[in-house]
Amino acid sequence: MIQILDLKKQYLSLEKEIDKAIKDVLLATNFIGGEQVGKLEKDIAAYCGVDTGVALNSGTDALYLSLRACNIQPGDEIITTPFTFIATTETIGAIGANPVFIDIDPKTYNIDVSKIEEKITSKTKAIMPVHLFGQSAQMDKIMEIAKKHNLFVIEDCAQSLGASFNGQKTGAIGDMGCFSFFPSKNLGAYGDGGMLVSKNKELAEKARVIRQHGAKVKYHHEELGVNSRLDTIQAAILGVKFPHLDFWTESRRKIASSYTQKLSDLKNHITTPYDIPESYSVYHQYTIRVNDGKRDELQNYLKDNGVQTMIYYPVPLHIQKVHANLGYKQGDFPHSEKAAKEVLSLPMFPELTSEQQDFIVEKIYSFFK
Repeated sequence: MIQILDLKKQYLSLEKEIDKAIKDVLLATNFIGGEQVGKLEKDIAAYCGVDTGVALNSGTDALYLSLRACNIQPGDEIITTPFTFIATTETIGAIGANPVFIDIDPKTYNIDVSKIEEKITSKTKAIMPVHLFGQSAQMDKIMEIAKKHNLFVIEDCAQSLGASFNGQKTGAIGDMGCFSFFPSKNLGAYGDGGMLVSKNKELAEKARVIRQHGAKVKYHHEELGVNSRLDTIQAAILGVKFPHLDFWTESRRKIASSYTQKLSDLKNHITTPYDIPESYSVYHQYTIRVNDGKRDELQNYLKDNGVQTMIYYPVPLHIQKVHANLGYKQGDFPHSEKAAKEVLSLPMFPELTSEQQDFIVEKIYSFFK
């Protein structure tokens, strides 16, 4: 079986360094707040081109703490996309705020910026774009709208570490950038992990205080916080992997380019990913669109022939039971709903061999024949 992601290959390529990094933490017994955490915060912040990074226990908490730092209140409205993972909106709901959905651009799967302004009300406090599948949303237009209406921009960068828009890294464009180090991410830990970054030191410091039970000084609590610390072992693992990120990104981009070229004769059946000119995509996923209603058949055929694929995301958030109270219905966001029925992500990881890729492509051609 060719897996959608092979984490074992990556571990074996760095086995000695990772094992040593873990052992160093075990011997030092600095399991919480070790020096590896501080170093990772500085490295990721510098990589993104911002002043501050705050390491957290998940990308979900990065979103939640960003909302808290921006003083989002119950009843406030946050503009976002329905075609994303639930973490984007469950954090909005956890604050007591409401997500206001905007349909996607069918070519990029990211939020359609042309429809944002019409949904802004007196309750709107922020825009939360998601850089889906590793490609940046149209951040110039988003920042222009946010500035005009005095809104925060919280970037959901769970899939886009290293991606950029007009040469500026995602996460550094808005007020806050939120990253996930879930094992499957381009830079993945061996457990949960996340980080928020910001060019606004005041916002970042507020998030840092909330992260540690609302205390700047231990046992002196200024507000109700949470416990959301990245443990030192995960930081040490990420510290070993981080220097390889750009090389892995280039490998992903080469694999993506190869997929696109090799699948070019199937244009009547599938649509390959579209890159906007301003964006440098890191291809967290390589996602095709199956045009003729045969997506599920193709997925089953590939599975039967030893190729694992994934569907991100089969049910858009506006029609999920959890958001029934928002009053959305089937048909409200047709591009998101259509994409959910047609997208299919193929195996994508830096160690994918050309032989494996040729096999995958051959099986796709075989299906359509």
